[in-house]
Amino acid sequence: MGKLLAGLLIGILFGGVITFFTFVGVPRAAQLPGTPIALPDPNSNAGTAELVLKQDLLNDILQTIFRDMGSPAFQLTGIQDDQVTTGPAESAVFASQNACDGKISVLPQGSGVTTGVNFENGRIAAPLAFSGSYNSPFGCIKFTGWAKAILELRFDASRQTVYGQLDVETVNLDGVNPLLSGLITPIVQSTINSRVNPIEILRGEQIAPEIKLASTGGNLKAAVKDVRAEAKGDALNLFIIYTFSGSPGV
Repeated sequence: MGKLLAGLLIGILFGGVITFFTFVGVPRAAQLPGTPIALPDPNSNAGTAELVLKQDLLNDILQTIFRDMGSPAFQLTGIQDDQVTTGPAESAVFASQNACDGKISVLPQGSGVTTGVNFENGRIAAPLAFSGSYNSPFGCIKFTGWAKAILELRFDASRQTVYGQLDVETVNLDGVNPLLSGLITPIVQSTINSRVNPIEILRGEQIAPEIKLASTGGNLKAAVKDVRAEAKGDALNLFIIYTFSGSPGV
């Protein structure tokens, strides 16, 4: 049974990882779903499936997405369609030959960092290189830089779902006037936090399967009681704690 559950989880986990790395969140809720996932309990191993995700594996998936699918892009928060220009801005200082589309794109590399996942001090850190444009009252401002974000994992028992909450801690812009930096920085931070979160990583029907047993004609149902996680060394360890129930065949 442990091998069967592990096989199911490994298969669907790739789907969850890809969902996270394409930076596509579920509709934003007024309140964050679930509660933060705690560290594993060393005294409780019953009914637990453990998954180990290597840092290199996650980053290989991410680089493949950039290479084969392109860079994720988001409309800046607070930007309406009528604020997006289709040509260069009027201001000579910020003039550009390209459209000022009011978007931010996550890049595979830039500003001295590589976009990816790092496990550091027990946390999941995600440096994000980006470029974008902002159609400001001063004209079209093109910008590049990188952000340091932390991914917090959350578990909602009522929905049997694991979510990721990306929180941008710092934004570093390249060569932008300090006055304009004060304008762009909060927009970049708000865009990433609001457009991405919360990230649905593992859904209930994926991590809590119901299995029909041909030998008995009944169904074995798994429910997720709790999820624990630990970022240690170069790996993320997920501990999924189950309870089981069965129903006889009819």
